[in-house]
Amino acid sequence: MKILVIGSGGREHALVWKLKQSPRVSEIFCAPGNAGIGMLATNVPLPISDHAGLVKFARAEGIDLTVVGPDDALAAGIVDHFEHAGLRIFGPAQAAARLESSKVFAKEFMQRHGIPTAASGHFTDSTAAHRFCQTSRYPLVIKADGLALGKGVIIAQTPWEAAQAVHTIMEERRFGAAGDRVVIEEFLTGQECSVHALVDGEHYMLFPAAQDHKQIFDGDQGPNTGGMGTFSPPDKLVTPEIVERIHREVMEPFMAGLKKDGLRFRGLLFPGLMITAEGPKVLEFNCRFGDPETQVLLPRLRNDLAELLEATIDGKLDTIQPAWDPRAAVCVVMASGGYPGSYSKGKKITGIEDAEALEGVTVFHAGTQWDDEKNLITAGGRVLGVTALGAGLGAAQARAYEAVERIHFEGATFRRDIGAKGL
Repeated sequence: MKILVIGSGGREHALVWKLKQSPRVSEIFCAPGNAGIGMLATNVPLPISDHAGLVKFARAEGIDLTVVGPDDALAAGIVDHFEHAGLRIFGPAQAAARLESSKVFAKEFMQRHGIPTAASGHFTDSTAAHRFCQTSRYPLVIKADGLALGKGVIIAQTPWEAAQAVHTIMEERRFGAAGDRVVIEEFLTGQECSVHALVDGEHYMLFPAAQDHKQIFDGDQGPNTGGMGTFSPPDKLVTPEIVERIHREVMEPFMAGLKKDGLRFRGLLFPGLMITAEGPKVLEFNCRFGDPETQVLLPRLRNDLAELLEATIDGKLDTIQPAWDPRAAVCVVMASGGYPGSYSKGKKITGIEDAEALEGVTVFHAGTQWDDEKNLITAGGRVLGVTALGAGLGAAQARAYEAVERIHFEGATFRRDIGAKGL
């Protein structure tokens, strides 16, 4: 079968890498792809926003399955466009993707169906939002309603910081239309974790948990990013008891809620969770594979990914038994200096082959491209995701950082404590 993957980041590289291993897959295309993806698949110079062009390409090439990576493509209705054209595609339709593209919609869904989450209010008027902040307990979490590249969440420790956050989102419009509304919610104390579940409308398949590291600096300091690294499994945090509660308190009410609301959801649900003293609470819903969570989950997956994606589309997840590598995985993101603020591009990258010579190491490209002289260069904020498998978390962590030390580009920055929470 021929597959088209939509996207250009580390998540998409991991998807292409895993799909390439399927004996059912004969050829893979990726739009628009990156330098690393181009070593495994044929990159197609089409932007993810060009739905008509992508549909035309899929028809012309006889694509059997399209797999959507980014949230903004789902939010814009790419699945609806492909299905209307009679093409097979993995991902939820636009109406269901609102669970990610609108935090207000997601909050109301959770409250309606009894899914544990933080108490909150939402506002379309900045004056009302400022007034709410003045009478609230702190810390507070202020979130842009729409998609903001994982950066539209601000934790305010004081009323002044809350006022600045509301100003930044609603008045300064830093995140554009994503800030037309804000959600202001209580600050939950605990540790975050990510769970993924394939959802076929009737059944779901829960993946092992992962733990992401959003802040740019060690010790969870500094501004939020798209994710600076992750590890799986976080067994000390996500115990068998917690897993059982995730099934009972999150996934089962979610599935029931889809039916009650008439939402057709066939794709990947990725709830971001806070494990509190009271148990798991949902911070947000995502409707696609996580980045960089995918980079530690797919190396642990023993099943044929193409088979799993097709079973999800066909409503047959209950016919497949998932199988997972018992080894731990750690992914360390190497970013451009200055990220998540302004950063330079075009820095030459060396050492990836040396890193991948280490047993169990795979380097997933995110912001990379080739220059005119065929040098691999940086082309984004998050540049590489260096993933390692190990017999235990400590071994995986050590191997990942051994690999990172072999890779070089000017201004490279990375956290040095990925996995430390699990040790």
